[in-house]
Amino acid sequence: MVQVRVLGVALDPAQQHVILLKPVDALSDRVLPVWIGAQEATSILVAVEGVAPPRPLAHDLMIRLLDATDATVDRVEVTRIDDGTFYAEVTVSALTGSRVVDARPSDAIALASRAGAPIFVADDVLAEAGIPDTVSEAPEGAETPEAAEERVAEFREFLDDIDPDDFRG
Repeated sequence: MVQVRVLGVALDPAQQHVILLKPVDALSDRVLPVWIGAQEATSILVAVEGVAPPRPLAHDLMIRLLDATDATVDRVEVTRIDDGTFYAEVTVSALTGSRVVDARPSDAIALASRAGAPIFVADDVLAEAGIPDTVSEAPEGAETPEAAEERVAEFREFLDDIDPDDFRG
């Protein structure tokens, strides 16, 4: 397992939302794109950016229910990819012990983002579905603004040409 962070959410050419997961290890040159729904994208962005919605979103409710039962989200794992579909698990600890719950990656990541829980991706998943990282920021002073703009343009071109079916087994 590789620990990752939410790098961002983007739109592909078909206007589908893609969440980008980046390994925390600074040595990695890959990101994992995971296609998600619009509501889940909004929920993740709200949590990552620390915005308080006027009314609780579904994932806010889930966290409140966990809090009400003295349960916590310990970790989230994107465990596998099968025929282009990603699978995830949420590890929850409660007074009765620890439980692993099957979840969609988008829901699992939205929960982890609210709970401050670490997110992990299986090595095999990153190897199979990961793509070259052309959007992460380089260390300060290591890249000119022109080079950064070129990397963003390359990534936009990649998103223009990519099809979710490319990740099917």
